[in-house]
Amino acid sequence: MKPQKRSFSYNADSSANKPVNRRVQAGSSRSWKQHGINLQHNIFWCQHCNVPLLNPICDICKSEGTHINLSPPGDIRFCSHYEREVLKGLLLTAFGCDPIGDRIVLLNKTTGDDRTDEVIVDGLHFGILRFDMRGLGYVFDLSVDGAKILAAHTINKTVELKKASSHLSGKKVKADQLLNFTADIKKQDTVLIKCKSLIGFGVSLSDHEHFKNSEDAVLRVRKLDGNPVSLNPHISSVQDVIKANTSHMEKISRDAANVIKGIVNRKEYKDLPVHVSFSGGKDSLVVLDLTRSTLKKRPLKAFFLNTGIEFPETVEFARNFCSSCGIELIESAAGDAFWENLERFGPPAKDMRWCCKVCKLAPANRVIDGSTSEGDVCLTVDGKRKYESFSRASISASERNPFVPTQLNIFPIRDWRAIEVWLYIYGKNLEYNPLYDMGFERVGCYLCPASLSAEYQLFSRLHPDLHARWHGYLLEWANKKGLPESFVEHGLWRWKELPPKMIKLAEELGIKYDLPAANENFSVDSVSGASPCTGGGFTIEAKVGGVSLQDAADVLYIIGDLKAAESMGVLLVRAGDATVKFFSSGNLLVTADSREKATEVFRQVTLQLMRVCMCTRCGICQGVCPVNAIEIDDMRGLFISNACIRCGKCIQPCVVLKYAPRNLPWLRQGQ
Repeated sequence: MKPQKRSFSYNADSSANKPVNRRVQAGSSRSWKQHGINLQHNIFWCQHCNVPLLNPICDICKSEGTHINLSPPGDIRFCSHYEREVLKGLLLTAFGCDPIGDRIVLLNKTTGDDRTDEVIVDGLHFGILRFDMRGLGYVFDLSVDGAKILAAHTINKTVELKKASSHLSGKKVKADQLLNFTADIKKQDTVLIKCKSLIGFGVSLSDHEHFKNSEDAVLRVRKLDGNPVSLNPHISSVQDVIKANTSHMEKISRDAANVIKGIVNRKEYKDLPVHVSFSGGKDSLVVLDLTRSTLKKRPLKAFFLNTGIEFPETVEFARNFCSSCGIELIESAAGDAFWENLERFGPPAKDMRWCCKVCKLAPANRVIDGSTSEGDVCLTVDGKRKYESFSRASISASERNPFVPTQLNIFPIRDWRAIEVWLYIYGKNLEYNPLYDMGFERVGCYLCPASLSAEYQLFSRLHPDLHARWHGYLLEWANKKGLPESFVEHGLWRWKELPPKMIKLAEELGIKYDLPAANENFSVDSVSGASPCTGGGFTIEAKVGGVSLQDAADVLYIIGDLKAAESMGVLLVRAGDATVKFFSSGNLLVTADSREKATEVFRQVTLQLMRVCMCTRCGICQGVCPVNAIEIDDMRGLFISNACIRCGKCIQPCVVLKYAPRNLPWLRQGQ
């Protein structure tokens, strides 16, 4: 039978299948605390050497550091050259000075609409550097300590009050309470506030020209207090930070090496080769170097999964680094898999990352199959860290890959923070991906929905040709869906269901949206729910579009024993007490002894029909099948033979079933 063109789409005509209220669906905005995740979110600061410490005691002067609290999760890092220039530009524009100079600046990721970082200078909370999703540019939110530092270096945008009182914090001030003010203040400017021994900051409520004549409040005081704050006279370097944390880095490096050795030297693994998953990012760079130095006499290879949508800099770095170190790099490429599946699935989203399965898991299956003997385990050292995301916060020292059962992943730096990763890189003088110095915090796929708008803006400048192709697609997609260009420009395409903070952003910007369900080839229209039969039991009837009789026969053995009568145009499946009939017309009839059984079998059958209709031919299901019952080819597509033992292991990793449409929620029940 000639294969029909299959596309990823759904019937959304039924009012019962409307998307759920997006205001209720908002898990992505939950905090680390709400997720029950408690990671270490503090550091220390040596006031004598003026360096951050990861242990309480400084290795240089042996003095005890000051405790510095950080917003969770506390994945603090060094400020990149690009970020430092951004901060410098904002300070010069607003206050005409940059008192930070060549000091060590740390950034600590915190909650916000987009990139949002606490700025730590000399152990002081200087303020918040964030990317504003409304103006699509960086802004700097001053802290009271930052205000005190700036007040010692500038007279720009400064207001002096007559009455000294720390109780003014959070209150509005009228013009008659002003003693002096500078002539560069505009409405909504952040201003420095002085009041005898008190220093702080606030927001101007009007231009300076209107201060004297206004009867309304002209200033809102944010914070004002008399605690003295100043920069440390000693300016330290990254080398000083390395020296001050030598014992800590030696310990965690030794612990990481012991994790690697403790697992790969087990009796059942000691004769197997070791692989490192090398993405070209900082974390995988560290585990590659750790593994290389730990297992000097063990065969070592690196895997690089080239998704086809990697930054060119990442591909070049991964190849060059391994070549310069004499490490064999096995590159498995997804080719154009992303672009070939884009029309079926639409743009990937934070809550629908189909691209990872198509562009990563399929190449991973291929490279692992080609690198291990039958029955062997593929030992893979991986750089995942708990601090990166909620989903990774509970990873163990080693775990089996649920989608590639023969792969045992080892996570030696799972407890490391970003600053520890960078101290290792700097301490070992390792070459690293140049994208980090350009302002990218993550260097994965250039169009990943998990990327920040701040990085997407950088991407547009760095690779305008690649950006034009992707951005052009997004605009075309938005137009087809009746969405305004602003929906794309402000990064709202990165969610299938907008979280509360993005709903609020859309409302503030006047972006009207109604994310429609796709409506192309595949459809399931239920004629009725589970209805009692006159002869006993319950029946569900439905009309299925986009699936041929041959397609159904190719996959429904996973449900039960089947018989096909093509001359009569009917397929019969027996699943225990339930019976399934699928007709060439697309009619589907499920009968079972109970309402619950009929409903569950109907759900399982429609999932499999959707699976065969939309199969991407990624091959992931083949890799997890324990009895090799699955075949996939370009002509026939997906085929499940009668060798299938109905274990269900091929269902969980299927990208089609993983993202069963939200407008057909009954398909997702129980997954």
